[in-house]
Amino acid sequence: MSAAHEGTFATLRTQLQEAAATFADGPDALEGILLGIVDDVDRAVREPLEVFPVCHHSPASATAMARRLREKQPKVVYLELCEDMAPLLTELRNCRLPVAVQAFATEVDGFPAEWSPLSVVAPITEASAEYQAIAYALDTPGVELVLVDRSSDHVFQWDPRGTRTEQSTDADAPPPTEEEAALHGDAVGVELGDLRPRFAELEEHLLRHGKVRHWSEWWHQYVELPLGDRGSDHDTYRQVMLLIGSLFRRLAPGDSDRVRVDEDRERHMWTRMREHLAATGTDPADCLYVCGAFHAVSRVAEFGVHGTDTFEIGPRTATTWQYGLIPSSHAAIEAQFGLAAGSVSIAATVWAKNLKRTGVKPYRLAGQNGTKKAKPKKAAAPAVAAPTAAVPASDKLTGFLRRPPVLDRLDEAELLGWSVEIVRAARRNGYLASTADAIAVFETSILLAGMRDRARPTPYDFQDAAVTCIEKDTVPGRRDVRRLVEIMMGGDRVGQVGYDALPPLARDVHDRLAPLNLKLQQRGVQRALLNIAAQPELERCSDVLWMLRRLMPRGAARPIMGERRLGERPIQESWDLALGTHQRALIELGYEGVSLEQVLEQRLRRTAYDPQATAATVLATVEDATLYLRSRRLADELGTRALEVLSAERSVDDAPEVLRRVRGLLAYYRTSEPVLPPWIESFVKAGYAHYCTLLPTAFTDDDATVRQVAAMLGFLFSMESLALSLGCDRAQLELAVAQSHPEDPSKTALLWAARNHLGLLSRAELRARCVELLANPLVVPAYPRYLSGFVHALEPVPGLTDFVVEAVSNAFGRLPDPVLLPWLPTLISTLRTSGTELAPLLIREAGRIFPGRLAALDEWVPPWRARPEPEAVRPVRGTAAPRGVALLAAHPATCDAVANLLGCDAAWATTDPDPSGAVLVGRHPDTAVALEALLSGS
Repeated sequence: MSAAHEGTFATLRTQLQEAAATFADGPDALEGILLGIVDDVDRAVREPLEVFPVCHHSPASATAMARRLREKQPKVVYLELCEDMAPLLTELRNCRLPVAVQAFATEVDGFPAEWSPLSVVAPITEASAEYQAIAYALDTPGVELVLVDRSSDHVFQWDPRGTRTEQSTDADAPPPTEEEAALHGDAVGVELGDLRPRFAELEEHLLRHGKVRHWSEWWHQYVELPLGDRGSDHDTYRQVMLLIGSLFRRLAPGDSDRVRVDEDRERHMWTRMREHLAATGTDPADCLYVCGAFHAVSRVAEFGVHGTDTFEIGPRTATTWQYGLIPSSHAAIEAQFGLAAGSVSIAATVWAKNLKRTGVKPYRLAGQNGTKKAKPKKAAAPAVAAPTAAVPASDKLTGFLRRPPVLDRLDEAELLGWSVEIVRAARRNGYLASTADAIAVFETSILLAGMRDRARPTPYDFQDAAVTCIEKDTVPGRRDVRRLVEIMMGGDRVGQVGYDALPPLARDVHDRLAPLNLKLQQRGVQRALLNIAAQPELERCSDVLWMLRRLMPRGAARPIMGERRLGERPIQESWDLALGTHQRALIELGYEGVSLEQVLEQRLRRTAYDPQATAATVLATVEDATLYLRSRRLADELGTRALEVLSAERSVDDAPEVLRRVRGLLAYYRTSEPVLPPWIESFVKAGYAHYCTLLPTAFTDDDATVRQVAAMLGFLFSMESLALSLGCDRAQLELAVAQSHPEDPSKTALLWAARNHLGLLSRAELRARCVELLANPLVVPAYPRYLSGFVHALEPVPGLTDFVVEAVSNAFGRLPDPVLLPWLPTLISTLRTSGTELAPLLIREAGRIFPGRLAALDEWVPPWRARPEPEAVRPVRGTAAPRGVALLAAHPATCDAVANLLGCDAAWATTDPDPSGAVLVGRHPDTAVALEALLSGS
């Protein structure tokens, strides 16, 4: 048999040698390449373990695979797919294709931390050879399916550069939309049969002479159609695919890293196959090795069942991998592997045509969702063919290469149907298309096909013709004509993972949301109405929805009515749910835990203990733990962490956020708990000392904004009573204010407001300073900045609201327009930034001061001008002043009632209407006498 095989391709070798001598003027590198290609094909054909070359998502490969499996019926199928994904393949029957097998790792051990999370996906469609092999092996008794490619862990081990994609993209292919490309995320794509020229000049040459725009169109025209023809047999398909794989391999540039990875994968796969053959004793003739055509013509020493066993497979890292199925789509596959938009949908259409034309019966997993059940026929089913004996392969390449292309007859009915359908779709999407456009598309398709040397227009010719005849300057709707053609040819089919194939967390979510009576696995947006007051059991559904909103991407669970705040209970809620559209995100949540509560707790801890965490972010986790989990234990733990982070901070960047969250938590604990948690008391005490220490520096630091300094003062003033009760010293705050000497006008105004709050600056002195600023022409241009400081001062000193209204009114009345108008945007942005706190105060105070009617405005006099505020004068000792409690003497009923309650029967004493001197000391002289004796004795 060896001698017979040596002469199998003798004729082809002779012809290629003569062609090389003719075109290259003698034996040269061209002869070595051409003869080397024949040697590669001959070597793969002579291998005892049959090598079946495929191309990813190729209908011709899928058709040939289904035909070969029914002919040979192998007992073992070796498949080029990550070996650790094998347990998931049985769950494919619970899914609607296309789906992707995914390996996912969030916590890495052995890889750089910046690579996390790690994700590997292997998309599977019905029109693919790998699905035919999987369906045959899983549903045929006595057949074993063995995955032999490197593990998901080795995918990243063998890639030192950490690249996240291995495929090039079509330069002329339109980019997919963000939503379509996001189905696989940033996962590394693993495909069976990456078959594309790695030599850019070769691909450019093929596209130019093939008169096509991109590689997907070239493959469809010159490989898919000839190999998918009814007359193409197994040997022809196999040898042609081996030829293409060898050609692309020998003309690939010398990328050492990529070549090393490819060869290591091939060594890995052949090593695994020989190990399995030795362990099971299976005859190689009863096996089938399904791999990409590029790897089928490998030249490594480990190739074949008789290859060397020198390759050692390294151990995996300590990274923990999670596995599952995620929904995929044609657009996601195209975006993942750089295919032209619509090429996978066209491949699915060609797959259906190939089945009708060749009569091949495909394999489908029993119970597969989304497949049509075969109708029972009255006629007896044909008997299953017995496995064919191995027959030495003959030379099919010579005849295939010399045979002229088969010109398909023009299918006028099909083309006419396409033309009518695209015009109908264009009219539905706002285009002014008519019957004349349908005729133009029909004729232009034929014209373009003739210009490109083909008798029958391909879907790509029809797409170009439709764009030429229907597309105008602007697109009236969301979809252009190119996208309409893709939808008409099959659309972007989106897969779905069935309930039984979901991880425990996803199934738990569906079970807990079952009372809503919604089809949650259905794509699209669904409205959920929760009347919690009438149906208290729906509150649990509300808890799940709020956690989903916190954990999943925007749009998966969006509240329309209702909100969740600390200390509040829901009454009615309305939600827009799109869990079916975001099924991949829900499945990936299942890799992190078995329940939403566990995943949320892990994420909160991860955020709180992150080295870059700030006090504000940790306080946010405390609030989320209380809001979503209602866990006092977790909240106390994270609150203690917030105290540690605050003590280590040396900046005030997050002071506004810290103030807002601490106020909210304090208000919640004061109304819902009998006592404050120890951690928040310690936080207030430490924060008081912390911000007192940083206050003088913040006033003079140019990087600290006035809003941040105002938030610091707001923390100090609003938490002062609690801090003093916990042992803090007010002198520390007064000392910090005394040591502050800002130069910025806005911070200066803020300092004046703080001194007024502490009693160190009276309201009259503050007003006098503002009047002095307005009277100074040199300071007038900077006066709006003082006003900005006063507006920010409403945060720590809300009692200055009337004064701020007065100051702003005086500014509008006295400042010239060149000074006032440029400041207005600053005022508006300040109020917008802190609008929830500052704007209501100013509006309420202005409504109280200004007249309510326009007619009264002319006679209105501002209160600060009508009656000047009396100066605060300290009482002088020794001056005559009325003594006694006049109010109690005038209204004794209250005191009489209290006296009766206490059992006191004493009568009211009369007092001197104008007492003089120290009456109390005169009546009780013992204290003064003792003090005199003490002083005289010393």
